[in-house]
Amino acid sequence: MFKNTDLKMQKNLVLVTFLFIPTILISLFMIYPLIRLVALSFTSWDGLNPTKTFVGLQNFKKIIFDSPEVWVSLKNNGVYFVGHLLFIPIELFLAFLLDQRVRFSKMFKTITFLPYIINTVAVACMFIFLYSSQDGVLNSMLQFFHMDKIGWLSDPKIVNYSLTGVSIWKFSGIHIILFLAAFQSLPTDMIEASIIDGASTFKQFYHIVLPNIKPVVEIVLFLNVRGALQIFDIPYVMTSGGPNHASETFTIQTINTAFQYQNFGLACAMAIVLMIIIIIFSIIQKKLFNLKG
Repeated sequence: MFKNTDLKMQKNLVLVTFLFIPTILISLFMIYPLIRLVALSFTSWDGLNPTKTFVGLQNFKKIIFDSPEVWVSLKNNGVYFVGHLLFIPIELFLAFLLDQRVRFSKMFKTITFLPYIINTVAVACMFIFLYSSQDGVLNSMLQFFHMDKIGWLSDPKIVNYSLTGVSIWKFSGIHIILFLAAFQSLPTDMIEASIIDGASTFKQFYHIVLPNIKPVVEIVLFLNVRGALQIFDIPYVMTSGGPNHASETFTIQTINTAFQYQNFGLACAMAIVLMIIIIIFSIIQKKLFNLKG
């Protein structure tokens, strides 16, 4: 009896010891900053003055009702979201091709995943050259076919689509690899049985493949929502939000509010709003998937 008690105490001690450090780290680097973020969102702090004036919900009111540029930036974020959303069927198809044991499949898998592991700043610089109005590859091709040059990064009407193309090139690889892993984990006996029963490829995909990879599709959609709303590095490096704020995303606007306009209180409120939007989209997505399930 005493041996069992001592063994139980040792197990509990080991569990507490292993959980103590992660709990402290999470508290220091996640919970405490979140509490500070919420507290600062109710102030008009400039980031330097030790005095933090409490303003209540004024920052949130300003974001929702008195800042049309916020809604413009969210519209810019929406271009990234829609672009990636429309590309998901193509990612599914490419993953399906890579799963069919095509020749040199390992090489193609590496090439597909390579853009994701390249530094984003390097990717942005590469596409700046590609989109250049002077000696860019795309405009050189247009000139070769006697067509007018396009201001890929200087035309407010198309700049967000140009940047979305960079984002798709950069992040589609991870989605394809996730779909590929889902395909390779499918139960082969179900697919073989459906082939024997004479099911078409479409019926196999709709009735067997899709239901079994639904969790992965849900993850990809969540990554799409979060990534689209938090996109920062690509537009910041390539256009800095220009021309004339045409490509300014919500995160760029939040950073500028804090460090350029020195309004940390409002920037914290914008961060809270962004977090709430992501949570709302995640709940809606979960509800939709449950309805379909």
